[in-house]
Amino acid sequence: MTNLSNRRRATALNDGRCDVRETGGENLFVPLSARPQSFCYACGPDNPHGLRLRFTHTEQGEMIADWTPDAYTEGFQGIVHGGIVSTALDESMAKAVVATREEALTAELRVRFRRHVVAGKAVRVRGWITARKRRVIQTEATLCDAVGTEFAHAWATFMVLKERGE
Repeated sequence: MTNLSNRRRATALNDGRCDVRETGGENLFVPLSARPQSFCYACGPDNPHGLRLRFTHTEQGEMIADWTPDAYTEGFQGIVHGGIVSTALDESMAKAVVATREEALTAELRVRFRRHVVAGKAVRVRGWITARKRRVIQTEATLCDAVGTEFAHAWATFMVLKERGE
């Protein structure tokens, strides 16, 4: 089978919810999943190079993590890389979705950087769900300092991989 026909087969078998990976000239069909794992770059305790964010769930349904970015997260000297800030925001929203026991992946992410984040300074990342319609979950997140100054704000759309009961 050619790669194209393998991709068609994967789509037909999994209703488009699969990942086609090539290994040694052979394609493997790996069903997509959104299950937490201990080596996650953002929150995994077993990833020595990761951010190791630790989230708590509030009564309001928000996910909150206090975090002090290290120097290795810098892009420009002293400034945390925007991709790292985006990762922390995305993770807080993903955790809010996971708290509802849904298996979903980020489909779209938009970040507004309001101020630069300084490595070595404590911040709080907070994510929450704003709306849900069928398989689409809308979320927001903020990254602020201890006095509430907002450094970044994010909006994301998550796609649920399977409807409940499917």
